[in-house]
Amino acid sequence: MRLVVSEKNIAARRIAEILAVGKPTAEKVYNTPVYKFRRDGEDWVSIGLKGHILGVDFPERLVHEKGAWYAEWEEGVRTPTTLPERLAAPPWPAPVRKPFSADGVDLKQWRLQSLPYLVWTPVGKHPTEKEIVRSLRTLAKKADEVIIATDFDREGELIGADARGLVREVNFDVPVSRARFSAITNDEIERAFGDLGQVSDELAAAGGARQDIDLVWGAVLTRYLTKVRFSGVARPRSAGRVQTPTLKLIVDREFEREAFVPETYWTVKAVFAKDGEEFSATHATERFKSEDVATKALDAANSVLGDGASPDGGKGKGKIAEVTTSRRTVKPPTPFNTTALLTTAAAEGIAPARTMRIAESLYMDGLISYPRVDNSVYPPSLDLIGILKTLDAVPTYHEHVGRLLKRGKLTPTRGAKEATDHPPIHPTGAADPEKLKPEEFKLYNLVARRFMATLSDPAILESTKVGIEVGGETFNARGDVVVTPGFRAVYPYGLKKEEFLPAMAEGSVVDFGGASMEEKQTQPPARYSQGKLIQEMEKRGLGTKATRHDIIQTLYDRRYANGDPIEPTCLGRTVIEALSQYAERITTPGMTAELDAEMDAIANGRDERARVVNHSRELLAGVMEVLLPRAEDVGEMLKAAATEDAKVGTCPKSGHDLLIKSSAKTRSQFVGCAGWPECDVTYPLPEGGIEPVEEACPECGTPQVKIAQFKRKPLVRCLDPQCATNKVPETALGACPVCAKDGREGLITRRVSPRTLKQYARCTNYDTCGRSYPLPQSGDIEPTGEICEACGSPVIVAITRKGPWRVCLDPECPTKDKAAKDASKAAKGAKGAAKGGKAKKRSSSSAGKKSS
Repeated sequence: MRLVVSEKNIAARRIAEILAVGKPTAEKVYNTPVYKFRRDGEDWVSIGLKGHILGVDFPERLVHEKGAWYAEWEEGVRTPTTLPERLAAPPWPAPVRKPFSADGVDLKQWRLQSLPYLVWTPVGKHPTEKEIVRSLRTLAKKADEVIIATDFDREGELIGADARGLVREVNFDVPVSRARFSAITNDEIERAFGDLGQVSDELAAAGGARQDIDLVWGAVLTRYLTKVRFSGVARPRSAGRVQTPTLKLIVDREFEREAFVPETYWTVKAVFAKDGEEFSATHATERFKSEDVATKALDAANSVLGDGASPDGGKGKGKIAEVTTSRRTVKPPTPFNTTALLTTAAAEGIAPARTMRIAESLYMDGLISYPRVDNSVYPPSLDLIGILKTLDAVPTYHEHVGRLLKRGKLTPTRGAKEATDHPPIHPTGAADPEKLKPEEFKLYNLVARRFMATLSDPAILESTKVGIEVGGETFNARGDVVVTPGFRAVYPYGLKKEEFLPAMAEGSVVDFGGASMEEKQTQPPARYSQGKLIQEMEKRGLGTKATRHDIIQTLYDRRYANGDPIEPTCLGRTVIEALSQYAERITTPGMTAELDAEMDAIANGRDERARVVNHSRELLAGVMEVLLPRAEDVGEMLKAAATEDAKVGTCPKSGHDLLIKSSAKTRSQFVGCAGWPECDVTYPLPEGGIEPVEEACPECGTPQVKIAQFKRKPLVRCLDPQCATNKVPETALGACPVCAKDGREGLITRRVSPRTLKQYARCTNYDTCGRSYPLPQSGDIEPTGEICEACGSPVIVAITRKGPWRVCLDPECPTKDKAAKDASKAAKGAKGAAKGGKAKKRSSSSAGKKSS
């Protein structure tokens, strides 16, 4: 039996469908989906992992015995380790306090005193997906050959190497080979499995080094910032070797903006018309530094509107003094690599983190090539004509594809980066916009049109400049039109709109509609958009194509930054200020780029993983030697910043600030008065992002907040749950079956919790009957007046994005068990028959009948 190991379940299924002779059979090994099929007269099994099935972590404690250090892992397993001699060892001076124990150091508890030891603590691996590991080992015992088919990059190679290690734990002699591909398409998968290689230990070691270094740096700096922060306000704080210098880019730009001294200037513009077609022009002096000079120019121009004739051609006329026309060629864009895709998609309103998730999905579905690439040059082996013919199946591309195919030879553009691992991102399948979500097709459309644009002709634009004299002053009008569309016909993204001017000739006159003056100020440097920040990170060597979008998302998640363009929060600024003051090196790109270069050397076989990781520990140890003695100072800085960011208004009782706080017991967030314990005012908060709102509640005067919850529109609500603005009218859904059975009158009503904002259904006699039901948290609920024949509960219509659906309120209704069984049988019998959990038509009391 041949065992194929992929990175994800969807990849395992797609590969099985491509390689199988006939259709693969979906089964499970324990709880893990696998796909069995026949090929070349042999049995094959395809299994998908969940990315890294082995995680990295620290031991629970360090133990010192008989002059030697040991790492103690779960279940008391000990392994010898080496720590620098400069670190103290037991016996400790009395009294012994946590994190120190009689024989060592506890690492599970976050303590500042243990951080010098954590820097040098060994990193171990443990299964994070135990069921998948169990299934992989079971299959590996029976395998005659194992083929690693994970993504072809450092992360994929590391995942594949980990899988190979697990396989050989139970089947040491089994041959293990490697399939490398850039798209999950028939041709590419067949090619990869016909030309198998070996797992690259160097590439896996580079990925492992990054994993170790990021864990150690992230853990040590995060524990440091968390332990010195102001307890109870906001959340634990993090830092990292890439995250921190990225945040500094954002903060530095904000400092540039604040230090910027605006200069006042004046502009003078005029309105003209030719044959009734109006256009505007700007004074030849585009920026006047003197208001007096600008006013004189304005008055001189407008003087022709007064009594008498003007030498320019008469009253209210301007004379065409000069017309110059030039043409320029705009080259087509270069092929997409990851940075270019993220940047362009961000300009179209898709955040980088979201773009990568969608791109991964499109790749797994066989619609685009591998999305994590640096390459921006198509390899000669890429079948450009074949891809165009594939795109021809998408109706909206038919005209563009036909035009390109008629050209014969195709000469694509070339970017600055050429690599041999993967081609640039390009379409690999024909997408059906009816079957994709809007954002998915939006990104696919971007990739497909970019590909066609790289094969297209340049665009030719014609620029016209017209000089107009009026009242002794000269005004310039400019036009910019497309003469030959070229690539612009298929790729409209990021292009300047055309500006038309009427036809004019030197010496002719145009109607003058008057001039106006406007006072302006020079603007500070713009904040980074997410797309621009991705570009800046690449330029400075921060992160990788696979991690940059996640790093930016982390800055949002940690409340270090908000908005797009990105603005640092007070806390984000203070973290950089504190670290720059005491450990400036970790805030600059230099050290990060140095470590990344060393990891590249590992991948190329020029350096060793152990040496590079040890070097990173040395650098971090030096940082902590500076930061630890200043923990109190850093803590005070972060306390003030966290408090400032946590403000949502003024306490109506004491006048102190109201702050967003977190509960040490429940880890939930709430609003509390800064005057506690003297003032005990608190307000509950639902889950989600919370932002202060300047305006107080118009009903009761209590501060308001803006709440952003997953898959729900942001809403502004008063903090006081008892405020009339938070009261949602109860909707009657039907009679309570428990009360009806007991001879009482009880009514099931839809309600919304003022604390959590979650909706639910409950009987008006709940204290007696205890009857309540969960409700969908998005969409609306409408009563039908019908009762479920199976259980007696009300039947409602749930209006969701996939609905409306008629459904019984009771989640324990027998019809729902039947619906689940019907769906399971249908899924086994015919592909897609049970999609969405729909079964055959049932009565109005059915659990999942779509409402017409």
